[in-house]
Amino acid sequence: MLNEYEIKKEMCEIGRRVYNRGMVAANDGNFSVKLNDNEFLCTPTGVSKGFMTPEYICKVDAEGKVIQANKGFKPSSEIKMHMRVYKERPDVQSVVHAHPLYATSFAIAGIPLTQPIMPEAVISLGCVPIAEYGTPSTNEIPDAVSKYLQYYDAVLLENHGALAYSDSLLSAYHKMESVEFYARLLYQSKVLGGPKELSQAQVERLYEIRRQFGMTGKHPADLCPNAKAGKPSCHSCGGSCHGGTCSDGKADADLVASITKKVMEQLGL
Repeated sequence: MLNEYEIKKEMCEIGRRVYNRGMVAANDGNFSVKLNDNEFLCTPTGVSKGFMTPEYICKVDAEGKVIQANKGFKPSSEIKMHMRVYKERPDVQSVVHAHPLYATSFAIAGIPLTQPIMPEAVISLGCVPIAEYGTPSTNEIPDAVSKYLQYYDAVLLENHGALAYSDSLLSAYHKMESVEFYARLLYQSKVLGGPKELSQAQVERLYEIRRQFGMTGKHPADLCPNAKAGKPSCHSCGGSCHGGTCSDGKADADLVASITKKVMEQLGL
């Protein structure tokens, strides 16, 4: 298990990765790591995440109040958003917020990432909804994000950026990378005339693979209310899923249930 100083070094390394991959500009972005129920390390406000060293990192309590910070540094102004994630998702150990170009473009355009175009994205992310716009550094963003936390491990922030969270800092960062790669593929496939989506049967089979892998986190394969009821999952609701509820769309629930049953039989389940 890493000690506190080693975690700070890891945070600086992730900061360099985020910056070098163009997921943030200037002093944008922030991320945090949970040490225990009342101690959290977080990046400081007003500094480039690509040039941090361990002494930049601040420590806060569960209310976001400073426990320790070196002179000239104070916690990210978005710490309220991080604390809301930790409060409502006890399984989360790290939160990463960034402004990746393609994912943020979708957030600005008001388009959630719900089209099933790539097996890896279907298995790891499910889909990525958009949390309604909130003023940065206020409780508006935590309130907007809250309704999605029990159903997804990543969300877009309307006109703002993206948020990913997981059971480790590296895993949360990888989810952010996956969100951006997914968004980039979706954008470029639209430029080429539109993506060829995976069928509902193919999606259900990928969901079953995820369940067999025993992957942790929240995902429509396990938690989408409509999927549980045999209705269209988030990948087939036309992007209208909000807060874990999905519209029926045009798909017929009985047909989806029938397809799912056939897939299960093919898998020997």
